[in-house]
Amino acid sequence: QVQLVESGGGLVQAGGSLRLSCAASGRTFSSYHMGWFRQAPGKEREFVAVIRGSAGTTYYADSVKDRFTISRDNAKNMVYLQMNSLKPEDTAVYYCAAVRTVSVFSPRRDNEYDYWGQGTQVTVSS
Repeated sequence: QVQLVESGGGLVQAGGSLRLSCAASGRTFSSYHMGWFRQAPGKEREFVAVIRGSAGTTYYADSVKDRFTISRDNAKNMVYLQMNSLKPEDTAVYYCAAVRTVSVFSPRRDNEYDYWGQGTQVTVSS
């Protein structure tokens, strides 16, 4: 069982930056792929980024590529999402998610993840 707690959301002007954090419980953090998803009002939850297990390979949605960076610190059981050049369309609730590396190779769909945080609101004003 893994518990995830996000933090770092808030209100920022367009062009600004935010860093989201996700703290994970458990002793085998490196054996989980960690993903970030977001859900804007009236829209479906969408994939943002994933960082795979201990290898640390990363993948991004096209909409955030070159602006967002996902990283992890396996010693601290933490995953981060550095968001730069924020746009109003990035406004959403951002969720951290986890799935065991043995379950899936490179998860980019929300139904591939087993554990979810409660979400943190990011609002970008124009």
